[in-house]
Amino acid sequence: MVRVLVGGLIGLAIAMGVARFAFTPILPAMQDATGLRADGAGLLASLNYLGYFIGALGAGLVPHGATRTAVFRLSLLVSVATTAAMGLDLGDAGQAMPAWLVLRFLSGVSSAGIFILGIAMVLDTLTRGGGERLAGWLYTGIGVGIASSGLFVALFGGRLGWDGDWLALGAICAVLGLMPGLWVRDPAPQHHARAAKAEGAAPARAGGLSAPLLLLTLAYFLEGGGYIVSATFLVSILKTDPGTAAVGEAAWMVVGIGAMGAGVFWAAVARRTNSWWSLILAHLTQTVAILLPMTGSPTASVVSALLFGGTFVGIVSQAFALGRQLSGGASARVVGALTAAYGLGQIIGPLPAGLVVTRTGSFNAALLGAAAAVVLGTLLLVLGMVIAGRQSPAGSAYASPKAS
Repeated sequence: MVRVLVGGLIGLAIAMGVARFAFTPILPAMQDATGLRADGAGLLASLNYLGYFIGALGAGLVPHGATRTAVFRLSLLVSVATTAAMGLDLGDAGQAMPAWLVLRFLSGVSSAGIFILGIAMVLDTLTRGGGERLAGWLYTGIGVGIASSGLFVALFGGRLGWDGDWLALGAICAVLGLMPGLWVRDPAPQHHARAAKAEGAAPARAGGLSAPLLLLTLAYFLEGGGYIVSATFLVSILKTDPGTAAVGEAAWMVVGIGAMGAGVFWAAVARRTNSWWSLILAHLTQTVAILLPMTGSPTASVVSALLFGGTFVGIVSQAFALGRQLSGGASARVVGALTAAYGLGQIIGPLPAGLVVTRTGSFNAALLGAAAAVVLGTLLLVLGMVIAGRQSPAGSAYASPKAS
């Protein structure tokens, strides 16, 4: 069971920390060397998230058994290949853009496959082995990947160049990917009612799209559209301001550090309150994190990075925990549906942000819009919690779902 957890952790580090988010610390050097503008960077980000969205829809339909394991392994291979291929010499931004768009799209598809199938297989394995309380540690992989890729770019980016960064990170992931490829497998399926009981689900609500689950999904969509502005442009935001330029690359490492313990921390908050309150508090904290870079203060920017990393991973882990409980289990289906909503928000978010930045020369309007989306999601979560409390007896698992 521990080996499966470690394999899943490494898989998330590859899919999210490197294949997906290494783009953020590499982006400034990539722009300087190739002439890539903010609107072009936003388009690349959106294509990556479009691939993620499509991959999420498909991953939720992959059947249990050898097929799920095989698709997970194929996703690892594609993720490694597309990461390394971003470093190939394809000319300036104008010449390379078509190939970059294809690579980032395929990278998004494969990231979703690793993320959704990997999480589903690991959570199912932990549940059946009585290790549900270890689930928060799985999401540590996202923070480890972000911090490691940020540290790598900070240490070697000047020597290797932006293209060398992509090639080297691809090679490293090829080696590390052997562990999740060998260790993470789909466990034998259990009877649905037995699985639902093991996960603390409410059988009366199992499989239904209740109002609380719908509100959670809408809030998760808004979170995807809001957080992704900082996730895509944070290093560029800090580097374009002379007052914060010195902490740009370091801030992305701080994001990873904050993300490392986020799953465990917000699970602990949920155990003391419930997953609704855990998500609401994380959203409010993230709103502050999104707005802090507007102060132009290096200290505030580092605090922003820490809070941002500590909330976006926590929101992911708690949304999945709450979604599984509200729907009665079915890990891959619920994770896939929520991730698709999140992915749709991520597709939308970078495009207007990149256009606004290109036209105004400032990130402030984009950050205000991102913060507004997260606040609106918070209000939907409050409404969902109230409705859930009215639909179920006080203290029931459905009214106040606890984090596993």
